[in-house]
Amino acid sequence: MKLGFTKEAKIGLVTIISLALIYVGINYLKGINLFKPVNHYYVSCSNVKEVTVSSPVFVEGFKVGLVRSISYDYSTTDKIIVEISLEDKMRINKGSYISVEKSLLSGGELHLHLNKYVDDYLKSGDTIEGRNGDDMMASLQTNILPGVEQLLPKLDSILYGLQQVVNHPGLTSSLDHIESTTRNLNQSTVYLNSILRNDIPVIVGNLKTISTDFTDVSKELKELDLSTTMNLVNSTIENLKLTTDKLNSTDNSIGLLLNDKELYLNLNETSSNASKLLLDFKENPKRYVHFSLF
Repeated sequence: MKLGFTKEAKIGLVTIISLALIYVGINYLKGINLFKPVNHYYVSCSNVKEVTVSSPVFVEGFKVGLVRSISYDYSTTDKIIVEISLEDKMRINKGSYISVEKSLLSGGELHLHLNKYVDDYLKSGDTIEGRNGDDMMASLQTNILPGVEQLLPKLDSILYGLQQVVNHPGLTSSLDHIESTTRNLNQSTVYLNSILRNDIPVIVGNLKTISTDFTDVSKELKELDLSTTMNLVNSTIENLKLTTDKLNSTDNSIGLLLNDKELYLNLNETSSNASKLLLDFKENPKRYVHFSLF
């Protein structure tokens, strides 16, 4: 006997599957994986502002779970119960607590602070103490804004001082001097580039020529027979010494003429007598010359 589904049964089955897919899809979009084993815990908080379903749960910056639901505990006052689901391998030490942190971008977050000094662990379904973390905006208003308010008058004074400096005539004059100096430096740079381009190659070429000449002179000096030259110089000096010795000696005519004092006196006396004789001859020529016509 062949069994068949009626049209109503098929519609009902499709509806059930569609609802299941929608439920799974919505939870998936919330970040909840229905097929992953998790442990459920409850957090007792006094303020859950900006915390929503699917808000993340972090341990030292690592995401370990999500918020499943948020409900108010009407049996007491100032208590809100937050159900969280954590990874199955995540174990929570007794004495641990969760702080509600507020961030500018992602809203509310739950940060799990583990008590690492005990080895006893909570069981799934236990309640964890919730604490309010530092409110970033409140901290900003409390710590930063007063400092900014105190800084504003000083900032206004600084801006006024800067305006006075900018509007001071000396600054304009200094800028003109700087511009003039820059212009002169530019001209000097152009002139220096001209020297480097035109004169330096000529100077380098001359230096190379002088170096080549020095090399040639050095080579020629190296090729000279200095030993023979020095021997000739020594021989000349010896001959000069011999000549000087002979001139200082009295065993030759020139030496006698140069060193004999009596000869000098005799020559001097003879020269004086000759001078007197010529003078007398000039004054009395008849004494020496006689003319006779007959």
